[in-house]
Amino acid sequence: MNNLAGIDLNLLVVLDALLAERHVSRAAIRLNKSQPAVSHALGRLRHLLDDPLLVRHGGALQPSMRALEIAPRLTEALERMHDLLAPSGFDPAMARRSFRLAMSDYGATVVLPRLLPLLRQRAPGIDLHVSQAGREAMAAQVMDGEVDIAIGVFHALDKAVRRQRLFEEDYACLADATLLGKAAGMDIAAYLQRPHALVALRADVESEIDVALSAAGHKRRIALVLPHWGVAPGLIAGTDLVLTIARRLHPAVPAASGLAAFEPPFAIPSFAFQQIWHRRRDGDAAHQWLRETIAGLFEQPATPAIAEKEPML
Repeated sequence: MNNLAGIDLNLLVVLDALLAERHVSRAAIRLNKSQPAVSHALGRLRHLLDDPLLVRHGGALQPSMRALEIAPRLTEALERMHDLLAPSGFDPAMARRSFRLAMSDYGATVVLPRLLPLLRQRAPGIDLHVSQAGREAMAAQVMDGEVDIAIGVFHALDKAVRRQRLFEEDYACLADATLLGKAAGMDIAAYLQRPHALVALRADVESEIDVALSAAGHKRRIALVLPHWGVAPGLIAGTDLVLTIARRLHPAVPAASGLAAFEPPFAIPSFAFQQIWHRRRDGDAAHQWLRETIAGLFEQPATPAIAEKEPML
């Protein structure tokens, strides 16, 4: 494919649909085309790119390595072409657009219950596809164009990535109310005597909580590691486990859960909860509207977006 002028750009729209659906019939429905027309377009694409693109394996179409490489950049290019040709300005009430968001279980608990009702009211044509990954993986997905916005806690980022602080968060502890008794909380000795639950995608990555404990010369016993915050509080009630979590999650714990909340008996630095995106999205009016909408969900005003000047340690 050496001559761009000789390419029918409609073929790229077909390729985008095929790579998303990995099924000729579903891609045809998505494009409002006949199945033979889509199959013919796939044949032309294979000739133009000199690659099979999609190969039938076990009854399903699997993308080739070249197709996997092309997919995120193709989607991004088509979105930018759409923005270029669309009428100036952005009307959320009339827009039809899909956004790919990446966030942790914590992010989904804090952000989505606020965001979704607002979108359904103000922008019913906006669709969200939400995925979960570790912070390094989410940052990589932003760089590669696999997601539009990632929401979470991020440290060192590529200088091409923008970041915006949504709010500052700190920690609190949860324990079974009966076992805690009339005490208002725990001192450090009692805290360390108890086994602990940790919400993390990977058990081998040291959490900010354990970094703070180590700095104070302490180490706790982690008796349970699980990746989902949603079920964690329910596992604490009726046990001797302690769960140290972000404070904003407390309102999601039912009052009748049998749990008591108390302050950590040692200092844990607060953290900035952020949204990040690639700077190539800066000129996308719909993307900007969504970022501003997310930032407006929280009481504290968000800081202006900045580009990374140098890695943050």
